[in-house]
Amino acid sequence: MRPEMTLELHWHARSGLEATQAVQTDPHAGLSTAEAAARLAQHGLNELPEEAHKAIWKVFAAQFASPLIYILFVAAIISFAMSHASDAMVILVVVLINAVIGAVQEGRAEHSMAALRRLSSLKVRVVRDGHDSIIEARDLVPGDILLLAAGDQVGADARLLEAAALEATEAALTGESLPVLKNTDVSPEDAGLGDRKNMIYSGTHLTAGRGRAVVVATGLQTEVGKIARMTATAEEPKTPLETRLAQFGQWLVAASIVLFALVLAFGLMRGIAFVDIFMVAISQMVSMVPEGLPVAMTIALAVGMQRMARRGAIVRRLAAVETLGSTSIICSDKTGTLTKNEMTVTTLVLSDGRRIEATGAGYSPEGRLLHEGQDIDDPALRRLLEACVLCNDAQLVPPDAEDTRWRALGDPTEAALLTVALKGCVEPETLRKAHPRRAELPFDSATKMMATQHGSRVIVKGAPECLLPFCDAQPVGLANEMAAQALRVLAVAELENGQIDEKAGFEPFRGHLRFLGLLGQMDPPRDEVKRAVAECQDAGIRPVMVTGDHKATGLAIATALGIAKPGDIAVDGAELELMPEQDLRANLDRISVFARVHPAQKLRIVEAFQSQRHVVAMTGDGVNDAPALATADVGVAMGITGTEVAKGAAKIVITDDNFATIVKAVEEGRLVYQNLKKVVLFLFATSIDEVVVLLLALLCGYPLPLAAVQILWINIVTEGTVTVNLIMEGLEGDEMRRKPTPMGEPLITKAMWQRMALMVTTSVAAIFGFFVWRLSSGVDFKLVQTETFTLVAISQWFNVLNCRSATKSSLSLDVLKNPWLIGGLVLGNLLHVLVIYTDTLNHIFHTVPIPLADFFLLGLIGSSVLWVEEVRKWFARRRR
Repeated sequence: MRPEMTLELHWHARSGLEATQAVQTDPHAGLSTAEAAARLAQHGLNELPEEAHKAIWKVFAAQFASPLIYILFVAAIISFAMSHASDAMVILVVVLINAVIGAVQEGRAEHSMAALRRLSSLKVRVVRDGHDSIIEARDLVPGDILLLAAGDQVGADARLLEAAALEATEAALTGESLPVLKNTDVSPEDAGLGDRKNMIYSGTHLTAGRGRAVVVATGLQTEVGKIARMTATAEEPKTPLETRLAQFGQWLVAASIVLFALVLAFGLMRGIAFVDIFMVAISQMVSMVPEGLPVAMTIALAVGMQRMARRGAIVRRLAAVETLGSTSIICSDKTGTLTKNEMTVTTLVLSDGRRIEATGAGYSPEGRLLHEGQDIDDPALRRLLEACVLCNDAQLVPPDAEDTRWRALGDPTEAALLTVALKGCVEPETLRKAHPRRAELPFDSATKMMATQHGSRVIVKGAPECLLPFCDAQPVGLANEMAAQALRVLAVAELENGQIDEKAGFEPFRGHLRFLGLLGQMDPPRDEVKRAVAECQDAGIRPVMVTGDHKATGLAIATALGIAKPGDIAVDGAELELMPEQDLRANLDRISVFARVHPAQKLRIVEAFQSQRHVVAMTGDGVNDAPALATADVGVAMGITGTEVAKGAAKIVITDDNFATIVKAVEEGRLVYQNLKKVVLFLFATSIDEVVVLLLALLCGYPLPLAAVQILWINIVTEGTVTVNLIMEGLEGDEMRRKPTPMGEPLITKAMWQRMALMVTTSVAAIFGFFVWRLSSGVDFKLVQTETFTLVAISQWFNVLNCRSATKSSLSLDVLKNPWLIGGLVLGNLLHVLVIYTDTLNHIFHTVPIPLADFFLLGLIGSSVLWVEEVRKWFARRRR
């Protein structure tokens, strides 16, 4: 009878014999070919189902899903019905341009499942029919016996049956930065994923040793498969901008309908013909809708995307640009993001108790060894450093044409020992040639020690608690003190005139080893991260560490970086599992570090912060991060160390894996939203100007000051030539001293309404007053309408200067910093001249040439909106 429910068993809590019995296989001969084929039919291929990609036409069609676009469609249809084809075509062209820009810039495709399916091309060694065979990983079934060696990628989840110095890199799955030494011992049933030393997992890599294991889970039943299911079903939240636009669109639809009904009612009450008043009502509806907003919004996000790319952040989803600017919580991985992901020896303690400080960070040998602030060159120190080089299997690779960094080959802990030796002027290659290795005792998980023999000298290194009992001196207190500082501590000792006996192991050395010293290592924080953390906190953003490392190590790094404040706590995965949801949410403000968490817990952390109305950015690089990246408001994947799965689930990819780059991207995101608000202020001040002027004319019994096609020209051409350029405004300098935009904040804030009221009142008074004055002077209506049309345009050109800043004066050379805006103003003026002085355009837009002398008067009247706003800004600056 074949195994049916392998997933329900806690394989790590069973012995190897129990595991083979449960999956009904022979640990030596493996499965037969026939049995393997039968199980393949039962369990299916060892792969993950591919997610269908979104068709390009669906991406394009999604660009039309906006209330603003719906209103424009209605206006276009009615214009066609009323035989105003030119008006309708202009509206439809605007809508089409917006959709094309959005589809091209966004082009979003989820690659998570495709990346996970790359296991299908992997080859693995198995035992079948009693013989070694090489098969594709996709053909593995529960019960297969895997043969493992250093360098292999693991093709399925398996329980180890044999392990000889076997080490696996599981950072992509568990977040643990160092290779994990595997064994065959039974683990506690409640052991976390990273603590199951007797298991190997699909998608991880073996870095050392050899072994044999029995496959217990394939396909969607593996740990990677479970994560894939969570990633596929993770619900992606709406961005703050999408939420605000939806609310704003609903308000705009309601306002447009009310306005349309009011105008129609007023017109009919005054006895105006239905056909005439209906077209007026449509023109008012068109006035109410800022046609340039969808295009401006899309281009603003696209420009932000390009700016972020120049600063090392690649945006995969357009709306994520603004969302990052609204972020209030950044859940950041530790290894490689906050730290260098390069183990570094920072402290050495010699046999006589002297403490040596090692400067520098990473694998680069640049740095000094200091005792009480002075360089030290001491025989005891040199003896310790030589021992670290000889009892060591790693290598350092110097910079080359492909990579400008020093790199480690082998165990990162051992590579860090070579780096500190180079800082002490001990050359590894020269020393190893002079003292070749004669024998060795490989590192063993039971003894936690390693020994090598060079001539008659035996060198032993290992965990202090295991090695020190073998030594003449036992500075246990020093080792504990270093461990309390979140350092990974290694002890080194030697025996002169010794001999390694592989059968006897380490026991003959007990009491005979001479203690040489202790070395404390850490993965050091990046130099620029502490400053970036402080900048985040000044901006009202709270960084939180989510790490696969141990709780004490995470808290120490978080404290050093300023992430953890006095009174803050760290919570590990086991504690989080037992914590009720209400307790988690009540303590979120105090928890600065989440350690040893599994994928479902990362999701829980993100959702807990979101439940408190935070906008959450989540960083990650591993397979285990994908579900949380997809669920977070902004998923941020690492470009260098990140898996394709993580990049596929994220909305933003950081090219240099640096937390400081995330902070720069936040600043760019805030700039995008800041410029969007400037555009919204400008567009709506213009739209309300037109609505109020038209309503006043209707209520007071005057002819319409603007034709419907002139309204479209102002909304599309006059505004369009400057709104896109207003988006190009640079940083004002205080973006990272402001608080994040609250989740519930509307698109148009109270302060914006107040500014808008002042600008609209000034513009309407100037425009409508001029219109009435010119009509009462007996001027031809066609000329009055053209002059009014021109005055509206001039007012908007001055208004765009007003909107550049809420407090800074427009009367400075600062405007020259945005050549795009200057160019837009020049282009707008030239196009307006064409529409007034060209016969063809006169016919289309119902204009007539204006005497040149009148332009000076129009300019003077139109500038009134600038002077009034300058007075308001002056008072605003005085209040600050």
